[in-house]
Amino acid sequence: MPTADALRLAQEADLDLVEVAPTARPPVCKLMDYGKFKYENAQKAREARRNQTNVIIKEMKLRPKIDAHDYETKKGHVVRFLKAGDKVKITIMFRGREQHRPELGFRLLQRLAEDVTDLGFVESSPKQDGRNMIMVLGPHKKKAEAKAEIKAAKNQAAAEKAAVDAEEKAERTAANAGRTGVAKERGRSENLDPEIEA
Repeated sequence: MPTADALRLAQEADLDLVEVAPTARPPVCKLMDYGKFKYENAQKAREARRNQTNVIIKEMKLRPKIDAHDYETKKGHVVRFLKAGDKVKITIMFRGREQHRPELGFRLLQRLAEDVTDLGFVESSPKQDGRNMIMVLGPHKKKAEAKAEIKAAKNQAAAEKAAVDAEEKAERTAANAGRTGVAKERGRSENLDPEIEA
């Protein structure tokens, strides 16, 4: 169809003539409302971005001579990160003579990996990188699944709290209803300061 006829058809239908495949022979065009088309594409892109999950790599730094309590604290952070669906980069920092004993760091990383096997897996095995030894743990759950579980847990906790609050309110109203309706008479307060006249 000649271009002039296509443009006339577009004007009659109050639509736009949009070139869909310019490299084809002959070029392919389409009659459409271009503003509506752009709007729908923007909406689809926004929806796709909202559903997209960014994988964040959290980092936890340890020393080879870490105390038991400090290790448990750091392990707790790693567990929290893995439950949230984030990857965790574990870095063991060696200083001075510790650099000659990399097996201490390796054993510590293996112990940590064994402690969190139910939440994550070793994505990158321990590697020596200068003064540091690095290992990456990946979560078993995807970020979206973890977010959904956290949201469900929050909703359940809020529902339980609302039920407890309603029960307490009912108990208070029942206790107030059981009281007698006699109000205590209030007299005029006596002035305790003799210099001030009433």
